[in-house]
Amino acid sequence: MKFTQRDIPPRSLWALEQAGVHPLLARLFAARGVHGPQDLDPDLAHLLPLQNLKGVQEAAVLLADAIARQAALCIVADYDCDGATACAVALRGLRMLGAQRVDFVVPDRVVDGYGLTPPISERVKAQGADVLITVDNGIASVQGVARARALGLQVLVTDHHLPGPELPEADVIVNPNQPGCTFPSKNLAGVGVMFYVLLALRAEQRRRGVWDAPGQAAQPRLDSLLPLVALGTVADVVRLDANNRRMVTQGLKRIRKGQMPAGMAALFVAAGRHPERASAQDFGFALGPRINAAGRLADMRLGIECLQTDDLSHATQCAQALDQINRERRDIEGGMREQALLLAQSMLDGFDEPPSALCLFDPDFHEGVVGIVAARIKDQWHRPTFVFAASQADGKGDELKGSGRSLPGFHLRDALDLISKRHPGVLLRFGGHAMAAGCTIHADHIDVFESALQQVAQEWLDEATLQRRMETDGPLLPEYRRVELVEQLNSEVWGQGFAAPTFCEELEVVSQRLVAEKHLSLRLRHQGDVVDAIWFGRVQPLAARATLAYRVETDAWQGQNRVRFVIEAAQE
Repeated sequence: MKFTQRDIPPRSLWALEQAGVHPLLARLFAARGVHGPQDLDPDLAHLLPLQNLKGVQEAAVLLADAIARQAALCIVADYDCDGATACAVALRGLRMLGAQRVDFVVPDRVVDGYGLTPPISERVKAQGADVLITVDNGIASVQGVARARALGLQVLVTDHHLPGPELPEADVIVNPNQPGCTFPSKNLAGVGVMFYVLLALRAEQRRRGVWDAPGQAAQPRLDSLLPLVALGTVADVVRLDANNRRMVTQGLKRIRKGQMPAGMAALFVAAGRHPERASAQDFGFALGPRINAAGRLADMRLGIECLQTDDLSHATQCAQALDQINRERRDIEGGMREQALLLAQSMLDGFDEPPSALCLFDPDFHEGVVGIVAARIKDQWHRPTFVFAASQADGKGDELKGSGRSLPGFHLRDALDLISKRHPGVLLRFGGHAMAAGCTIHADHIDVFESALQQVAQEWLDEATLQRRMETDGPLLPEYRRVELVEQLNSEVWGQGFAAPTFCEELEVVSQRLVAEKHLSLRLRHQGDVVDAIWFGRVQPLAARATLAYRVETDAWQGQNRVRFVIEAAQE
């Protein structure tokens, strides 16, 4: 592991300090591309204007017309947390805006696969829908959209994934990544796209005078949906640019005041977290995984039901069920991870360096957790990794479903696209992003896929990219090692593309011991003072002095809060 320190543009730092931002926060923000206080203003008035989002005005007209004629609307959601929150936002928002007949369908990961397929379109039609709305999917569903249109359905696609070579012939497409869209942020999650569609719909209804009729209630406040927008945005690990951070900040603000759907409140309780101190980390590591578990091992209808209900008792039952499913997911993942690590180790025996990419398959792997395991293997070996499991769908036993995770500098979906061109027929289906993607292959083609993936990786990855590196924020001044400042630091919105602060310096190891046989508890001398620290998952002892990268957190000790270092890595 090699540590590098983030650059701090002096003009940005000066502008932030002049605006009254604490010197430590100013340094951290400037190093992450914040140029001035305007980038930190969380006011919703500073959200990027919706007019630049291609298709959003047409979507507003389509939905306003549908609501006016009391058409039946059906939402087709993806089966991850982004899809679930986008569906809940759509259900809640459309009802707030006057829709009387709105329902949802969510594909089964095993039976249906990903996205809007022709059978899903037929299911939507059979339910009596007039308008089909996709959330967090649909941009690659050419056949599914064609089938829906042939059945007489209007189709609105809302998505954020990268499009393929052919766009579906929907009535309207809203996707910041579609060709010709000038929306400045390409990082909206699926739930963010749906939120923008609702803002446009309300504006269209306001233009039509819908909310001006005598006796008509005041137009609804859509900001009540921001807790769900924040959860889906963080859980989907999209880049937290200024626009996304603004929505997440506003969502957290409401959650800390207790203003959130009943299901979110119940999930905080099930996860043992405190909403009054909610952080983006709670979304990524507590609530998000519990919602995702339903889509991985059970039925995402449970996750959506948890987020759409206003009945606290029902929400509590849903949250407890999701918590139990997540425990099962962790058990399966733990066994698979150990199995995959052993498999990877056996593959790599005899190699001085791992190959440029890893591809793992075992008949006992569960397709619901291959993505999580791929992420763990990628972190362990610092190589683009695909993990495959046999399809559990009826009649698909000869297919393998794979999920991949990548490194900065290796665009995984583009790699799959190149493989599909070089080896026609090997990839039955594929899609995704730069850092995460999925595909389906025939079982007989696993060796061809592995060889093709490694070939692309050898061509695209250089030695510098394969060198394990960590960006840090340099040393932490001792006067900043205060409980109130660390709590302020951790209350800010950090995440993908806006990394949580990680400090780095050489420290003296005063003492060290194992706890629970798998974590290293340390006492370190930092700038003359002894500080407690923990390195989760580390069992090997450290030398008397070590250059360490660490985060800072607060924890309770003997009734008092203290600052603790959480070690992330040691420089080799």
